[in-house]
Amino acid sequence: MRTIETPRLQIRRLDAQGDAAFMLRLLNDASWLHYIGDRGVRTLEDAERYILSGPVEMYGRLGFGFCAVALKGSAELIGICGLAQRDYLDEPDIGFALLPQFCGQGYAFEAANAVLQFAQHELGLRRVLATTRDYNQASQALLEKLGLRRLREIDHPDGSRKLLLYGIEWP
Repeated sequence: MRTIETPRLQIRRLDAQGDAAFMLRLLNDASWLHYIGDRGVRTLEDAERYILSGPVEMYGRLGFGFCAVALKGSAELIGICGLAQRDYLDEPDIGFALLPQFCGQGYAFEAANAVLQFAQHELGLRRVLATTRDYNQASQALLEKLGLRRLREIDHPDGSRKLLLYGIEWP
């Protein structure tokens, strides 16, 4: 996956060593834990393993994965956005998460829209999915603003919760 630039953002591959401290912070943020879930990442070493076994592995295997989202100019990391291929979904899905102080400023839309354009025009994907919890209205609103439509409710594979499934298709 190549670096994607938008007017305000740079979306680039995560680096296990360079981005581990940021990921440790993001993965343990209260909003991540509430809306996405606890990934059990408690140390820098855990964060490095998380990056290597998730995004980096997907970059090599599929050509895409979750990426760091940074402000242009300062290169300050504000969140992640990208595509993943989950075992329980037939198509790649888009995901995004920002630190709370960067929410509500259009950054998630800007990053996710750029990732969708990359998925369609450079990866040649014809369909992208997304999942969110039923109580995450902000995520649902963003997915709909991006053009994804709610398809149905599905069970999370671990059986602990329901997810809302969204999708977008291109000709």
